[in-house]
Amino acid sequence: MTWDTSRHEKFTQQLSERAGSERQEAAEKLSAVSLLKLPLTRWIAAATASFVFLGLILLFNLIGPGNSPFTCTLPSFHTRPPSDELQYALLHYATSSIVPQQSRSEILISYDVLRRRSPCKFLVFGLGNDSPMWSAFNAGGTTVFLEEDPKWFQSVLHNSPFLHAHQVTYPTKLSEADNLLRSYRSQPECLPPLARLSGNRRCRLALADLPAEIYAKEWDLIMIDAPKGYFANAPGRMGAIYSAAVMARSRRGDGFTDVFLHDVDRKVERTFAMEFLCWKYLVGGTGRLWHFRIPPARNNETISGKGTH
Repeated sequence: MTWDTSRHEKFTQQLSERAGSERQEAAEKLSAVSLLKLPLTRWIAAATASFVFLGLILLFNLIGPGNSPFTCTLPSFHTRPPSDELQYALLHYATSSIVPQQSRSEILISYDVLRRRSPCKFLVFGLGNDSPMWSAFNAGGTTVFLEEDPKWFQSVLHNSPFLHAHQVTYPTKLSEADNLLRSYRSQPECLPPLARLSGNRRCRLALADLPAEIYAKEWDLIMIDAPKGYFANAPGRMGAIYSAAVMARSRRGDGFTDVFLHDVDRKVERTFAMEFLCWKYLVGGTGRLWHFRIPPARNNETISGKGTH
């Protein structure tokens, strides 16, 4: 039998071609699989890198300065973002020629206390051009305003709708101030242990019909800058001063109540302040503003801080 060299070469060539074809097909399949896997791998790597990056940013916020430009668009864990009240107050006073009723030195007395005690419970008798400022100074706390003039109430809230305010009425007139001061001691409901505010209509100095939330809270700061007290038929601030004293002396929680009284250049404000807020609790003042720091009453004390025996 003779060996056919040409047939052998042809067969070898066919085998080589088949092997090359199979290798090319395998390479194509491998390339397709790689192309399928590559986007997924890259996506996983990108996601992992993003989470790591975010984690580093959050960690930096926890341990680093809050004002870093690196994290200016991310919330800080150790500082509170500016409140809506603060942003509005900045805009309001930057674009308005209307200034608060109190002077700068008078405002600073209350501001220094708010800076130490905020966020706190802050009750303000009066609603006005300074209301956005007081609300902003107590950002994060509870600031409530009481106003007796319905038209003024609507006007202020129209311009500053975020303020928490109530329209209220007062049962007194400025012309009655001397008589109220003389007669309150003969009315048991005006004196401990019966002195209270809510529903106490037997004591004419008690503000008996305020909104329920006013009685439900223990106020840390009380500002008395209303109601009107400069003409005979005005309500006067006799009831506001007496009621602030009752709130402060009835406090069950720890600490003092800071009470600020404006317009002490007027006789009624000075006289009722000395009777109910007490000279011994006066801790500061400037201009027409006095600052009292009033402790809770002990069992044997009256509203004015005097012993009952």
